[in-house]
Amino acid sequence: MKNIFILSWFDKSTVKHLRLPFSFFLMPVFLFALSQASSINWETTILAFVILHLFVFPSSNGYNSYQDRDETSIGGLKHPPKVTRNLYYATLLLDIAGILCALLVSAYFSLFVLIFVLMSRAYSYRNVRLKKYPVIGFLTVFLFQGAFVYLMASAAITAFSVETFFTLNNVICMSVASFFIGSIYPLTQIYQHEADRKDGVISISYKLGYIGTFVFSALLFSLASLFLFYYFYIKHQQIALVLFLFIMLPVVAKLSVWFNKVRKDTTHANFENTMTMNLLTSSCMNTYFLILILNNHYTWF
Repeated sequence: MKNIFILSWFDKSTVKHLRLPFSFFLMPVFLFALSQASSINWETTILAFVILHLFVFPSSNGYNSYQDRDETSIGGLKHPPKVTRNLYYATLLLDIAGILCALLVSAYFSLFVLIFVLMSRAYSYRNVRLKKYPVIGFLTVFLFQGAFVYLMASAAITAFSVETFFTLNNVICMSVASFFIGSIYPLTQIYQHEADRKDGVISISYKLGYIGTFVFSALLFSLASLFLFYYFYIKHQQIALVLFLFIMLPVVAKLSVWFNKVRKDTTHANFENTMTMNLLTSSCMNTYFLILILNNHYTWF
């Protein structure tokens, strides 16, 4: 009976708010870490991938929905259903399961998952609500969905110790991850200015304005690209740089077209265009890092 009761938490509304497909947008950082690992423990890598993308990230999405109780479009859901108490219980269960399962990978990985969960809850929880502050909210996502996820993934993919991890190469890669996440995050808020403001949330996108959001995102994307170029330059992998430019061309082109439309008419800063941009960017980046993972085994470049 208890098992049936727990399963009842995962009703249709709860499953929708977990936004499992949204994990695809958070996948590039994990794949980036995997592509740059000197050696790979596939058992712990697969387990960590499942823990993060099926437990921890969906729980974060669901908890944010539970706190926000949005009635307008949110990331991955154009028409979000009404949240229930079941959503809270489901996210709590997923977080606990994720932290405990992470112990099967390592104590370090479990600790990192715990820290990520706590920061994720602090970001959304009404009595803390880091997301309501434009700079603090941005920096929380910038650091914890970027550099920290790279750190978490690395701790699971290969042998890990704090003493040896923070090399120049890894610090550059963590910076690249944060700059890429930072470039995408403001664009995901661009259609929510009014809804956020009514909820007491002043997002970084709202502070920057429509045009400022595009300029800021383009600046961070450029910084991410420069850091990535430098990283592959010192590794003598120039072909990887050319491949990056080629694969990311559709993203640059789409972003430019979208920017011109928004510049003329801000109604184009809507849910549909945002999700299309997110899907294209994530697809291109995932493809790029998957190719680098193959190269890690077959040395194509």
